[in-house]
Amino acid sequence: MTPLNTDARLKILPPDERVGYAVIGLGDLTSQELYPAFHLSGQSRLAALVSGDRDKATQQARQLGLRDDDVYTYDELERLKDRPDVQAVFIVLPNAQHREFTERAAAIGKHVLCEKPLSVSVQDAQAMVDACQNAGVLLMTAYRIQYTPHHQAARDLMRDGTLGRVKLIEATDVQVEPDEGQWRLKRDMAGGGSLLDVGLYCLNTARYLTGEEPTEVFAYTHSTPGDPRFTEVEESVSFVLRFPSGIIANSFCSYGASRQRSVRVMGEDAHLTLDPAFDYTNLRLRVGTEDAVREHLIREVDQFALELDHFSHCVLTGETPFTPGEEGLQDQVIMEAIYRSAREGRPVRLDRHEGQDVFRGTPPRPTERERS
Repeated sequence: MTPLNTDARLKILPPDERVGYAVIGLGDLTSQELYPAFHLSGQSRLAALVSGDRDKATQQARQLGLRDDDVYTYDELERLKDRPDVQAVFIVLPNAQHREFTERAAAIGKHVLCEKPLSVSVQDAQAMVDACQNAGVLLMTAYRIQYTPHHQAARDLMRDGTLGRVKLIEATDVQVEPDEGQWRLKRDMAGGGSLLDVGLYCLNTARYLTGEEPTEVFAYTHSTPGDPRFTEVEESVSFVLRFPSGIIANSFCSYGASRQRSVRVMGEDAHLTLDPAFDYTNLRLRVGTEDAVREHLIREVDQFALELDHFSHCVLTGETPFTPGEEGLQDQVIMEAIYRSAREGRPVRLDRHEGQDVFRGTPPRPTERERS
């Protein structure tokens, strides 16, 4: 078990001591979530924008208090080599572009925080890990869920015996993806459908909560016949993970059903529910027995600011991120096994990994802003 280090909180640094970031990709996630997260961060600072649309990026830069010469096009990324105040990049691009921009950033000595999934294939994810290792820079997979207080509390309750011996996990992440022109529905950009996007939360959360690596997967996929949204990628996936301890995790993900995002953990003595589990805000954690259900009231902190500050702390100290590239690579391996199981209609065995949290690095610390 890798407990949250509550003894040492991350300090709120003066702006000129914070890690400077260039954000690559200025879509909705960047404008709606990352810009506010930088404002709330205590160790991270927005220093540059990289976009395919210079005019859009320049307009946003001015609104954010950046200069016009803090804006770069995709073709100009290598010019960041001459910006010592930019120590890291945050890649927020379609999945198929993650490898290219990771390799380019690593080649100019910039640390890389990359949105999930790490890439579209095991081969590409491994290449990203290798590129950063060879360049001597850090690579972190942006798994915000592993940095939220609600999920950390759920993990601790599960592992400290509160639930008794855990037997089952059920995770669901479904939503309607209405726009058939969305890049997430294009195989060459997304690499897959609901599994690589929302199903990854179910997979990664089961691994995070147990600290174990699954030894076997069994899966089904389905797409509604004639639905133009799903001509290239799958609509729905159901998959089962078997863990060495005997825990069985059953997960459902879809792009075609009304939104539901929940996790249930069932033990011999009690059960735990996160519902909603994967939203950006308003998470709820409850623990129940046959006699009563108790809600754990936990102060919310911006999830993106938490992951930003953890990565910045690692850049400043040289520590390995809690969710390094290897963590994202392992999920890529399991997702390819899920697809294979669905194609072949049989369980697929996975390499066995002994121990807990074998692909994770230094546990995250809370920040001074998290004091109640």
